[in-house]
Amino acid sequence: MSVFTLSQAEKEKVLLEQLSGLVEHHRERCEPYARILAANGYTGADSVADLPWLPVRLFKNLDLKSIDDDEVFKVLTSSGTTGEVSKIYLDKAAAATQTRQLAATVQTVLGPKRLPMLLVDTKAMLKDRRSFSARGAGVLGMSTFGRDHVWALDDDGHVDLDKIRAFLEKHGDEPFLIFGFTFMVWLHLYEVAIDNGLDLSNGILIHSGGWKKLIDQAVSPEEFRRRLAGVGLTRTHNFYGMVEQIGTIFLEGPPGGSLYCPDFADVVVRDPQTWAELPPGQPGLLEVVSTLPTSYPGHVLLTEDLGVVHGIDDGDWPGKHFSVLGRLPRAEARGCSDTYKEAA
Repeated sequence: MSVFTLSQAEKEKVLLEQLSGLVEHHRERCEPYARILAANGYTGADSVADLPWLPVRLFKNLDLKSIDDDEVFKVLTSSGTTGEVSKIYLDKAAAATQTRQLAATVQTVLGPKRLPMLLVDTKAMLKDRRSFSARGAGVLGMSTFGRDHVWALDDDGHVDLDKIRAFLEKHGDEPFLIFGFTFMVWLHLYEVAIDNGLDLSNGILIHSGGWKKLIDQAVSPEEFRRRLAGVGLTRTHNFYGMVEQIGTIFLEGPPGGSLYCPDFADVVVRDPQTWAELPPGQPGLLEVVSTLPTSYPGHVLLTEDLGVVHGIDDGDWPGKHFSVLGRLPRAEARGCSDTYKEAA
């Protein structure tokens, strides 16, 4: 069942009611959040864009949770590069919901059956199952959609070509799933496929993050897709997401070029000077909203990413479709695979 079904007007109505409820839920259960609302004088919202947002960086400075300490089931950390990390607290119910909604989103392009899966990463990062980095949480979350998992990198972070070849010999004649962060897919799969004549034509790639290093190499998203098609990989879906809204991803549509908002989430583009909502076609600062964060007040977040809405109800799926343009100048570099250190 698709989670890309609601027109923008339908979504606005549903989200406003649910997110307004979450504002009150977190006000009652998270004292720092309640103080923030009191300080900005929030009394209610007439639209999603009127809802009070938190800067995503705040999770690096405050412990924000709406559950008691004994209810904490899992703690996720962000992938900042300066030593400051966000801590996201999940109880069992929130963890289950984010897993279920992530599955519903991904199955839109994968279908309901679990496919053989090639993970362009190393299993070594999953040592601590209670406390994950954003990269570890992303890999673990996506791994549930596959079977017969093969890790393309060994424990030292080196490409295991024999394992990749064995995987393709066993599964390459049927649809299979590939997951990895964008730069690692480029470095450890695309370049390896080119050098060794690997055929990836039955693969479906889901990838995210790591664009900064590719842009530094003058590899645009369009060039990335074109080059991957050269090794037979034509079904590729980028997504945008963050640990501060774990379980919510904005997924690239089938032809590429735009990210779409699932029914339980949306984006607002704001003028970084006035904070006013900007219309389609005008770039600004991305705000992300989601009904999933119930154990911490991460339901309305102002990111440090620039983006632009391309259109509303005029794409492959209903609602807004948009692109992420990069980081706000002088914002901390972050991204699950941008923090990856290449093995010596």
